[in-house]
Amino acid sequence: MIDSVRIRLTLWYTAAMAVVLVVLAAATYFVIRRNVVQRADAQAAELADAFLSTVKAEIADASPTSGPTESITEAISEHQFRDVVFVVFDTQGNVLGASQIRGPKDHSEGAFAELVASLKALLSRPESFDSVRFADRRYRSYARRFSFNQQGATLIVLQSLKRQSEFLETLAGAFALVIPLAIVLAGAGGYLLAHRSLSPVVAMGAQASHIGAENLDARLKVRNPRDELGQLARTFNELLDRLGRSFEQQRRFVADASHELRTPVAILSGEAEVTLSQEKRSEAEYRESLEILRKEAKRLKHIVEDLFTLARADAGQHPLELSDFYFDELAAECSRSVRTLAAPKKITVSCESHGEFLVHADETLLRRMVLNLLDNAIKYTPEGGSVSLRCEEQGGAYRLSVKDSGQGIPANLQPRIFERFFRADTARSRSDHNGGGAGLGLAIASWIAGAHGGKLELTSSSAQVSTFTVVLPKTASFG
Repeated sequence: MIDSVRIRLTLWYTAAMAVVLVVLAAATYFVIRRNVVQRADAQAAELADAFLSTVKAEIADASPTSGPTESITEAISEHQFRDVVFVVFDTQGNVLGASQIRGPKDHSEGAFAELVASLKALLSRPESFDSVRFADRRYRSYARRFSFNQQGATLIVLQSLKRQSEFLETLAGAFALVIPLAIVLAGAGGYLLAHRSLSPVVAMGAQASHIGAENLDARLKVRNPRDELGQLARTFNELLDRLGRSFEQQRRFVADASHELRTPVAILSGEAEVTLSQEKRSEAEYRESLEILRKEAKRLKHIVEDLFTLARADAGQHPLELSDFYFDELAAECSRSVRTLAAPKKITVSCESHGEFLVHADETLLRRMVLNLLDNAIKYTPEGGSVSLRCEEQGGAYRLSVKDSGQGIPANLQPRIFERFFRADTARSRSDHNGGGAGLGLAIASWIAGAHGGKLELTSSSAQVSTFTVVLPKTASFG
């Protein structure tokens, strides 16, 4: 049960509410208790002032034969209060006068003597407030020194805290009743709130559990797109969109790869069966069959290598082997290497470079990128055409442009030119002797450019010319 988010939220909410209520109740109780004590102290000080004023008045009105004890007794008789006791001591600690203590119990002389003994300890602390317990009651005491007829005395006022204690007990009892009830209500409310708040998450989880590869187009319902749960559902739907596109791309990739691999495999199998079906064949016929098998095996090997390269790239398992070299020299070497491919079609291959471009990159991958671009240009350039390669520095980056004089690419097909296995056969004619291709060259070249922090793009395409441009940032170079 503790694994439930609703239960955990309820427990946390209830615990936080309990702590807040207990702390608030304790603070309230101690503030009120302190205020009660302070009011009792203030009242005791006022009673002491009033009592001493009465004592002075009685002494002033007394006859010469009267002693101070009569004046104090008269003052005590005039200050009879239910919860207040006045006790007057002389300098030797003798009681000069004391109020009658009223209470639920009879107070014997022994009990009163015990009270007097406890009060004598206060005589050494005048103008001080203390707490005294007598006859199961708590009193707040206040000591005040005064003099009359050139004699010193000490007045102790005892203020009963019975009513205050009853009030505090009632307050504590109310807290003891209200706080548990509030905690129970808070827990129930917190659980209902957590249940209501998390119900969309439960619903989304139930919907998500039914989404699989067969219904990847299904989406979660978004109740309120403006709140956090709505944003979560929208983010999950966006994830499903990306997964859907990835699945679709994988399906298309597998279908295209199967189609590309099926042709050379069928040719290899068919040619082998035809060759083996005849008992006797001439050496020339065997050589012709073997040449067909060699070409198709070479084509099959090229396709498999390209697929393996793209698979490692997608998995992030194709690390770059960086080294320092001149990009312009690499381009010139590649242009010379492809002239044997261009010769049968009488295609002119030229290379132009403006400056020296020292780079820190993977030389093998960049060489493959340039060769793929040149090979693609030669395949789609008609006989007698031209292919030009140009290296330059522009806008703080190195630019390599490959231009051919073949037919252009229609505008509606240009966004797909870098997709795997895509060939714009309807736009750029391919003769039977141009070698064909699996439509992976531009996809691999685009990945190589991106792996070096650059990009490959089709910068122009018309009926007479097409230009592919590689842009490599100088931040990855030295110079």
